[in-house]
Amino acid sequence: MPHILGLTGNIASGKTTIGLLLLELGAHTYCDADLVVHELYLPGQPLVAELAREFGPSILDADGGVDRRALGAIVFGDHQRLRTLEGIVHPAVQQALLERLRAIPDEEIGVFDAIKLFESGYAPMCQGVWVVTCPPETQLQRLMERRGLTRAEAEARMAAQPPIEPKLAQATEVIHNDGSFDDLRAQVTAAWDRFKASLT
Repeated sequence: MPHILGLTGNIASGKTTIGLLLLELGAHTYCDADLVVHELYLPGQPLVAELAREFGPSILDADGGVDRRALGAIVFGDHQRLRTLEGIVHPAVQQALLERLRAIPDEEIGVFDAIKLFESGYAPMCQGVWVVTCPPETQLQRLMERRGLTRAEAEARMAAQPPIEPKLAQATEVIHNDGSFDDLRAQVTAAWDRFKASLT
């Protein structure tokens, strides 16, 4: 059986950077739930038609895929619409993620990155779960700079995230992404060594 390391934390906290560091350190696979969503939103994917039926054709981009920003404008700030979206998207994402995790060779380590790792019931399949924290203002700046969001749009996305405190209580490691990249690398390297040692 492969070993699964869960990676979670709220939006724009630095999980992808940590996932890439873990690949450098020897993880076999980095499986990012958000990237899987991107793939399922591409033109021609069955999920696209289902979302267009539910939320209307205005969520489609010029190529016929899902325009995430247009969809976000509908669901962020409207709890019921967000729940509807999650009810449609999560089963498709879960199936795609599980297929990828099953493809990891025996005894190798796969990193599984998901914002709602605990809430979606993935934690029991993980031999360890790391929670990444980050100052809220840093999250806002990243969302605005990297995704081209306005401050109001970024704040709406942050407000829609589950609270971080229950995650911290269940974490096997907490990575504080509030310093330099060298500091982050040192934290990740030390935690990785502890995780590998726990598997023996």
